[in-house]
Amino acid sequence: MIYDYEAETERDAIEKAAQELGLEKDQFDVEILETQKKTLFKKGYVKIRVHTVDTQNHVQPEFDGKVPNATTIANNPHLVANPLPQDEFEQKLLDFVKQMIEKMGYSVTVEVMFREDKKIGIKLTSESSSILIGRKGKNLDAMQLIANVYAGHLGREDVRVILDSENYRIRREESLVRLAYVTADKVRSSRMSILLEPMNPFERRLIHTTLNDIPDIETKSEGDGLYKQVRVIYKGVR
Repeated sequence: MIYDYEAETERDAIEKAAQELGLEKDQFDVEILETQKKTLFKKGYVKIRVHTVDTQNHVQPEFDGKVPNATTIANNPHLVANPLPQDEFEQKLLDFVKQMIEKMGYSVTVEVMFREDKKIGIKLTSESSSILIGRKGKNLDAMQLIANVYAGHLGREDVRVILDSENYRIRREESLVRLAYVTADKVRSSRMSILLEPMNPFERRLIHTTLNDIPDIETKSEGDGLYKQVRVIYKGVR
């Protein structure tokens, strides 16, 4: 199910969603649709879209794709996982991912990359990694969605499965942060808005969050479907 909420800050909007839906914050995905900076004459706001779990079909419609970075792992040593499956669920999940990729015609080694509360990362090692990742990670996202559907069929719809290969997720996150700042500078110089490439919900939220504290820049999502675009707008300092 999809719900929209609005509040003065992202945190307030998420708190509002959790309270009204009667859910914990890790039980739904959040997509930032639009941000409006507070000015002397305007009240600031953040508009978010919440995607909840479809418990009937065991599908989580959108996934954040976020993996722990070096700092997170350093502060949480338990995240460094034993790469071997620790229970029947993990064994079946790893076997499924491996068989899925092999049926696509590619050899692959599959192992656990990290374990968090209600989240498991799976590392794909293959000579065909570039194909498995795909353009802008779309192949990886598609396989990840299938893996999550399968986890739901195993009765673990509460667990998010994250697939990664050659640290693509972390590298992509770093490149998007750089893109956000570079785009903000271009918008400020040209005084014109810039529409970025289509991105998945996690990538769009990263752009919104990165630029949220810059007073003369605003962002909003445009388009339909999973892969929307973020428009970066110059608002000026009032």
